[in-house]
Amino acid sequence: MKKDNKKVIYWLLTGCVLIFIMVVVGGITRLTDSGLSMSDYKLITGTIPPLNDAEWQEAFALYQQYPEFQKLHSHFTIEDFKSIYFWEWLHRVIGRTIGLVFIIPFLYFLIRKQLTRKTIKKCIVLLGLGAFQGFLGWYMVKSGLVDRPDVSHFRLAAHLTTAFLTFAATLWVALDLIYPNKKVIDKKFRNLIIVSFILLIIQIIYGGFVAGLKAGLLHNHWPFMNEGKFMHHTVYILEPYYKNLIENPSGIQFIHRTLAYLVVASIFILWFKTREMTLTNLQQKSINALLILVGFQFLLGVLTIIYAVPLWLGVAHQVGAFFLLSAMTFTLHRFSK
Repeated sequence: MKKDNKKVIYWLLTGCVLIFIMVVVGGITRLTDSGLSMSDYKLITGTIPPLNDAEWQEAFALYQQYPEFQKLHSHFTIEDFKSIYFWEWLHRVIGRTIGLVFIIPFLYFLIRKQLTRKTIKKCIVLLGLGAFQGFLGWYMVKSGLVDRPDVSHFRLAAHLTTAFLTFAATLWVALDLIYPNKKVIDKKFRNLIIVSFILLIIQIIYGGFVAGLKAGLLHNHWPFMNEGKFMHHTVYILEPYYKNLIENPSGIQFIHRTLAYLVVASIFILWFKTREMTLTNLQQKSINALLILVGFQFLLGVLTIIYAVPLWLGVAHQVGAFFLLSAMTFTLHRFSK
């Protein structure tokens, strides 16, 4: 029986699609303040939502014991609670579904001996990343149940970035199977792509910081922050100075804005350098897609800031980051293998 066959590729790509859906729903969950509506974690029974009035009252009573209700949502009725509960419940159900979609087919392919040893090792890493992502979700929610009605922005950024990296790793393994033939590569250009990839990951991390601290609700002007200043004075008000880089909402927004210019510049440099290179059709298309997507994502970022993060723009901006990372991963693969 042929190993690493089309079924394996379809399985990995299905996992990519599910992670994408999970990230979209996660963005909606965050932007609707739904993430702390489920205050407990039950691996099996947690997949079944409240089914009658008594169960809804019990879930609502549990939610009322925690800071988010007491400090932010004390005006909520049970109907309000149901609307935010839905998104967090859906987010968790998709997470469990992804786990099953990864584990069950993996065991099937393993028993049927349809995976090479190299692919088995890669898939074990993917399973580890998925499990770690689930743990980070629980760890993140836990931080919002103590004394603050918000989750830690560090934990939120870790949760978000791990989801993106798990997707990128899954796509990479699929691409290894789709394009198994190796070729001579330009290592200097490959390394330039790696620099752009790292910049994009750092930008995604800071996107998580912006989301966690609601920094997008500040300085809703562009190209200047406000008062006609590229760097507003609130960017550097904390002492010691390094706290402005990781804890000050104004400082974090400034870094996110500045990194956007760097990401755009790095991708434009990649595109410009390829004009003097002989490329395959897929390499050319991947570079062109990068340039288009980064321009679109930059525009979404500007609009998201100007309009103070409305739900649809916040989700669109996160989806744009996802597509940009997909294109970056594909480009890096085509110039590496």
